Amino acid sequence: MISDRINEQSPWEDLTEGNKIYEAATSREFKTGEWRTQTPIHSPEKCKECYLCVPVCPDMSIQVADDESIVFDMDHCKGCGVCAKVCPFDAIRMEVK
Repeated sequence: MISDRINEQSPWEDLTEGNKIYEAATSREFKTGEWRTQTPIHSPEKCKECYLCVPVCPDMSIQVADDESIVFDMDHCKGCGVCAKVCPFDAIRMEVK
């Protein structure tokens, strides 16, 4: 990607034109998990696979795996804790990073 070569040391002639999105990507390519201050810890033995956590995740970071267990996409989870709040079985707890 050409945009990978553009940084704060680049001369102005190499920068993209203003008001344009250069080599636009999707949010899947933009990893936001490093912003997290808390990490969800899943306890499979407590989980009843009710999946209440899946639709409430604002980043769609909780997926249902082929074996019907839940899997966290830590590249995109921002650690908001909504999943832990809605879990009626305390199968998800938030741990400070």
